[in-house]
Amino acid sequence: MKTLYSRIVLTTIAIMVVSSFIAFVLSNLYYQYNLKPFNDQKVTAMAKDIGHFYDSHPEIDIHEYLHHLGQLGYQFYLVNDQGKEWLYGGIFRKQDLPRETVQQVLGGTVYHGIAEFPSGLFITGFFDNVLSNSIGIPLQVDGTPQALFIRPDITVQFGEMRIFFSIIMVIAILLSILLVGIITRFIVKPIVKLTEATQSVAQGQYNIELNVTRRDELGQLADRFSQMAKSLAQLEQMRQEFVSNVSHEIQSPLASIQGFSQTLQTKRLSEEQQQHYLSIIEAESRRMSQLSKQLLMLASLDKEENILERTTFDVAEQIKQVLFHTEWSWRSKDLTIDMSLPSTYIYGDQQMLHQVWTNLITNSIKFTPAEGVISLRISEQNKHCRIEVSDTGIGIPQEHLPHIFNRFYRVDEARDRSEGSSGLGLSITLKIVELHGGHIEVTSEPGMGTTFTVTLPII
Repeated sequence: MKTLYSRIVLTTIAIMVVSSFIAFVLSNLYYQYNLKPFNDQKVTAMAKDIGHFYDSHPEIDIHEYLHHLGQLGYQFYLVNDQGKEWLYGGIFRKQDLPRETVQQVLGGTVYHGIAEFPSGLFITGFFDNVLSNSIGIPLQVDGTPQALFIRPDITVQFGEMRIFFSIIMVIAILLSILLVGIITRFIVKPIVKLTEATQSVAQGQYNIELNVTRRDELGQLADRFSQMAKSLAQLEQMRQEFVSNVSHEIQSPLASIQGFSQTLQTKRLSEEQQQHYLSIIEAESRRMSQLSKQLLMLASLDKEENILERTTFDVAEQIKQVLFHTEWSWRSKDLTIDMSLPSTYIYGDQQMLHQVWTNLITNSIKFTPAEGVISLRISEQNKHCRIEVSDTGIGIPQEHLPHIFNRFYRVDEARDRSEGSSGLGLSITLKIVELHGGHIEVTSEPGMGTTFTVTLPII
């Protein structure tokens, strides 16, 4: 299996090779269509200058003259009409000049061999040391027509530079490969740590410290992964607490039912005692039933998949129905209901929102002393419906407010259990409100009462 490190190194080297090949092709094309005509004109002008200078000084020995010029970095080929040849400067690798070309130059035509040299894609004619890749001019030597062919001697003019550039290129390639390997190792190192961290998470170990200080995309990925691991650790802790709480909530009524059932079976009890114990068993059974229903509802809400059956309805009328259904509870405590419920239509799930108002109102009734006041208010603000449920009850201490929507959380464990509370009502309320795109707030002061404010979009 190829590692990411090897993939990056091989990909980078492949890119270097391909880019070098493309650069070589483009540079050759540039030479063929731009530099080669320019070189032809330059060498032609040089050849003509040599011819004019000799014509102006016929007393100079042509052979000695060309011999000295050849030592300056040029190659010469001189041939007369009899076919006699002379070479000066460097030796041509190949003397491939056709006889017809020589005859044309002897007849007075200038030969542009550099411009006419074959332009194959991978042939850089400037470095091809053949006689046909030269400039030919006619020349009169002692009244005899001769042809002079000239080209720069690349070995003399650029020999050291070619070696120098070759060394630079080899060193650059080797250093590039070495640096690619080192830098890639640096890049891949956080990914290796992330891979090891994912293996730890898969094994249930969430306390992970990546210690990645980079600020690039990989550093951000490492930070997000660390946050995810912390979230998973919290989720696992919540799951364990949830299982523990559910087990405890079920175990308590089961123990009561089992104990009182055994008591009813093994002891002689009066009819009054039997009815008392049976009523306790019934209450505990009802409590377990309520707990199971709430757990099923939470499981359904957590899925968040097409669970809302939205319709347009009057939320004020719905709250009044909840008050009617709980009338016996608040009348038995002689509570005052202060209402300001103008007709307000919203688009939502009637059954679920009915559960929200039932939870909030029953909580207010439960924790408000006799002759207290419960206030209900509805108002509209910026296409949102604002519902307030206030009471003058016992209130909630400030340290408990951030946790009251947590599952199975109770402000007063003993009192809530005695009143049959499971600690899931407000969790369900929060989830339903959030599913409707709204939010819920709570303010409270011990001894002064509590206010729950639900904000829902109207449409």
